[in-house]
This record gives sequence, C-alpha cells and structure tokens, in this order.
Amino acid sequence: MSLDTWVSEHGTSSRTTCRVAQLDLARADERVYSLENDLALPSVPFGAEFPDRYRQIGIAEANLLGVAAGLAQSGRIPYVNTFAVFASMRACEQMRVDLSYPKANVKVVGYYTGLSGGFVGPTHHCTEDIAVTRALPGFTVLSPADAYEAYLATRAASRVEGPVYLRASRGDTPMVYSAEYPFEIGKAVTLREGSDVTIIATGCLVVPRAVEVASMLAARGISCRVLNMHTLKPLDTAAVVAAARETGLIVTYEDHNALGGLGSAVAGVVLENAPVPVLRFGVPDVFCTRSDEYEQILDLHGLGVQDVHDAIVRRLR
Repeated sequence: MSLDTWVSEHGTSSRTTCRVAQLDLARADERVYSLENDLALPSVPFGAEFPDRYRQIGIAEANLLGVAAGLAQSGRIPYVNTFAVFASMRACEQMRVDLSYPKANVKVVGYYTGLSGGFVGPTHHCTEDIAVTRALPGFTVLSPADAYEAYLATRAASRVEGPVYLRASRGDTPMVYSAEYPFEIGKAVTLREGSDVTIIATGCLVVPRAVEVASMLAARGISCRVLNMHTLKPLDTAAVVAAARETGLIVTYEDHNALGGLGSAVAGVVLENAPVPVLRFGVPDVFCTRSDEYEQILDLHGLGVQDVHDAIVRRLR
C-alpha cells in the first residue's frame, strides 16, 4: 500500500493512527490489549473486534494504569489510551510506582499533548509530560512528527521490553513524510541537510513548522539542517553532537514547557560534548488560558514560524 493510499484510509490525525496501529497489532498478537478511560474512538472499534482484550475503565486514571500493570505482569502487552495530562499528572504516582519501578511492559499513549487541545484550556493542556516521563527510570519516550510516524511509533513500542510513553496530538496535522521509511527508536531523522544551523524539532505540527523555517532561511542563503527527534529518551546523542560540531548553532523547537523537555535534553548533550550556542523554543513557563485553534495558540506563545526564523537570523548576523 502506498503512503497516499494509507493516508486516504486513515487520515492525518495521530490520535486515530495510534489506535489503528493497536488494532493491527492485536490482529497479529493475542497478547495486545487496549485500555481506555472514557475515550473510545468509534472509527477504530478495537472493542468490537476484540471484546475480550478491550477494557473501558472509565474516568479513573490511577486504576487504569494499575490494571495495565497487572496485565503486563501476566504476560500481556497493554496499550493505555488517555489524555496526556491525566497520565503524567493525575496518575504520576502510578506511572512511577506501577510502571517505572517494576519495568512493566505497558505502553501509555497520551493524547492532547502540548497545546494541541486548543479550546479545552489549561486543565487539559499538557506541557509537562516530556519532563515527567524522561525522569522516570526505564521509560522510553516517543514524540512522532505526523500521523504516519505515530502509527510506526505505536507499532515499534510493542517491541520495547518495558514502559513506553508516546505523545499524540488531537486533530489533523500536516504530513511530514511522503514515502514509507524504516522508523527506529532512538534514531533521529534528518529531514533536511544544512551547514549553518540545525533545528532539532519534535512532535506533530512543530516538525512541519521546522521544515518551513528551513525553507525560509534558504531563501536568505542560510543553510539549515532539520532533525526530527521523534525519540526523547533514549535521545540520539550522536546526531546532536554531529549537528553541533558541523553547524555551530542548535535550535530546539517543541510544543512543551521550555523547561525540562527537548531543549533541556539537547542542551545537556551539547554542553557535555560540543559546546555551541543553543536557542530553545518551547512554551514559556506559563499556563495557556486562551481557547483557540491549535496553530493560533502556538503562535500566541512565540512558537510561530516567523518567530523562530527571525531569532535565527538575528543570531547569525
């Protein structure tokens, strides 16, 4: 199946394609379970096809993760589907004690990550989850760039022995990939080569914006490398160090608090291995209290394409 055909069947929402991947995995492996907390997606009816491997726990996130941990201890591979903020905030203790400490083979898919919820406000936005999950021992942390990569990442998570946290967006987002490629956890993808500056980006909507920034810089004669850092842990340190040494300026770009996320992870690697300037673009250390469309909210918080472009130009003058 071509990627165009795949997209026409599944759409461009990572929220949907994560569920499609779970259903495809369940068809091939009877150990795969899907757990919900009142977030069932009718367009991907896992429960209708596999009622014995589907659990609707309801609005009880701590219990949701406890059930998943129990299933993992009995040899199953449970996927937990919940809002990112509820997994990383409300059920943080269960993430730590039930999943991280025993290295439980549970895959947590967090939806409405960053500011992608748009209209739902600060109680449902989630700009802290990368910081939380990166700090949990043994966790793998994934943040795909588009719906297709979200599908690949969800499938790849099943091959990781231990807890995985995967970020997913809400609505449709631009496609980054136009052809199939071999997704590999812990291996950044070079989307564009460059020699003057490197943008390291993560997440749906943000990675496409990074590519757009690079095109704008090219029009000014500035050569910009773009790395899609779809894995936050383990981080591709080799790609970061190479970019620092070969381009001399690193820019990080993420829909997450500017503290504790991709920018912090990359800055630490650069500081220890190849010190160069690092510009970090993330959500300022504030709550977003405005309801609006996703793109407008990112722009409101200084994450617009023009904002990043102008900051790079100023730095390179």
